[in-house]
Amino acid sequence: MWKYYVVAHWIIQTTTTTAHNNGFGPGRQDWGFSEVRQGAHMFWWLYFVTDSDVDHYSERPIVIWLQGGPGGSSTGYGNFEEIGPLDLDLHERPHTWVKYFNVLFIDNPVGAGYSHVDDATYLSKNNEEIAQDLVNLMRQFYETFPEFRKTPLHIFSESYGGKMAVQFAYQLHLAVKDGSIVSNLRSVALGAPWISPEDSVMSWGEFLLNLGFVDTKGFGVIHKAAKSIRVSMRDNQTKAATDLWRSMQHIVTKEAIGIDCYNVLKPQRSISAAISKDEYEMLHFGEQHPIQHDMMHTMDSSHKLNRLMRGPVSTTLGIPNHVLWGSQKDMVFAALFDDFMKPTTQVVETLLNTTELDVIIYTGQLDLVVSTPGTVRWVEKLQWPGREGYLNAPRQGIDYRGVLEGYEKNYGKLTMYWIDRAGHMAPVDNHMAIQYILDKHVIV
Repeated sequence: MWKYYVVAHWIIQTTTTTAHNNGFGPGRQDWGFSEVRQGAHMFWWLYFVTDSDVDHYSERPIVIWLQGGPGGSSTGYGNFEEIGPLDLDLHERPHTWVKYFNVLFIDNPVGAGYSHVDDATYLSKNNEEIAQDLVNLMRQFYETFPEFRKTPLHIFSESYGGKMAVQFAYQLHLAVKDGSIVSNLRSVALGAPWISPEDSVMSWGEFLLNLGFVDTKGFGVIHKAAKSIRVSMRDNQTKAATDLWRSMQHIVTKEAIGIDCYNVLKPQRSISAAISKDEYEMLHFGEQHPIQHDMMHTMDSSHKLNRLMRGPVSTTLGIPNHVLWGSQKDMVFAALFDDFMKPTTQVVETLLNTTELDVIIYTGQLDLVVSTPGTVRWVEKLQWPGREGYLNAPRQGIDYRGVLEGYEKNYGKLTMYWIDRAGHMAPVDNHMAIQYILDKHVIV
C-alpha cells in the first residue's frame, strides 16, 4: 500500500498549467506544463529548498536536473531514485539535494516522462531543438518566478542529459546575453556525459580487459565492433553508427557474461531463460531504466516506479487523463536516432572559449556505458586556451570527512572529478563525493 505525503501547493499561472491544491512529498513544491512549441508540452516539477537559514528561498541556488536516455524522466528516475526528497519506497532520503537548493526537475525532451506531444511530428529531432525547447521553458519559468532571476542557476545532468545540457547551457547563455532572458546562470555539470560516443565505445574493450571481465579474445570481439562504429561515425553515417551501437550491446553482455554496464561491480544473478534477449539488454545497457543493482531488482524497481508515476503521483498532481507517464519515451529515442551518436565536444569547447560558465565533469570509476578512460580521453583533447594548463595541473585526492572519495583536477573554468566506488549513477553510488562537488560549486 502506498504511503502518501500531501503538502500545500502554491498556485501559479503558465500558458498550459492548471492550478492544483496538493503536492506529493514533503516540503513546498510547484509544477506544471509549458507549451514550448505548438503541440509540444514540457512538464516541470520544482522543489523549494527545505533546510535553509536564509529569509527567502530565492537566496538559495536553483539546480536543474536533466535525465538521460534520451527519453528518461527527471521527475521519475532523477527524483525518486537519485536526488529527490523521497526514495522509491516513499521514505525520506537523508541526502536529498532539496535540503540545500531549489531543485527543478524537467521531463526532457518533450515526450519523456509527463512531457508529451500532440503528434509524433512535434518530437525533437536534434540537440539544438531540444535546447531551444528548454530555453523556451526557462523563459516561461522566469516569468512565473521573477524572484529567481538573480538566483544562481546550475544545470546538472546525467548520461545523455549531459549532451543536452551543454547545448542548453550555451543557448541559454546567448538568450541572457541578448537580453531576452534574465538569468544568473553559473555552471553546467556533466555526470557520466554522453559527449563523445566514439571515445566512450572505443574504451569499452580495454576497460573490460583490464578489469578482468573479458579475456584477450573477448577484447578482440568487442574492440572490432567498436572500430566499426568509429568508421561509421567518421564517414558521418550516424544512423548506421547507432544501429551498430545497439548491436554492440548484445556483444558486450555476451562476452562479459551478464555484466551490469552501469556499475560493473554490482552483483549479478544468472541470466534467466524466461527473460528474452531484448529484455535483458534493455535492463543492462538500454538507458530506459537507469538504476541497475541486479537484474531482478531492476525489473522490480522499474515496475514500482511505473506504478508510482502513473498512479499516486499522477492523481495527486492532477495530471490530465490523456497524459500517461513514459508512454512516449520510445518515440523520443526513435526521433533522435540519427542524432544519438553525434558528438558535442565542440559545444563544450564553445562554452570554455566564449562564456564565463564553469564546466564540471564527473565520472564514476565503475561505469562502463560512459567509462572513465573514454571521458578522460575527450576531455584532454578539448581545444581551449586553458588546455595546457589543465593537462599540467595537479590531480588531487578528494578528502571528504576523512575518506578518500575520488580525485579532482582543475584549471580555470574546467574541473573534472573521478568518483570512487561509483558507476553511471554517482549520486546513488557515492553521494558523499557528489556532496563534495555540490559544496564546492553550488553551495554559497
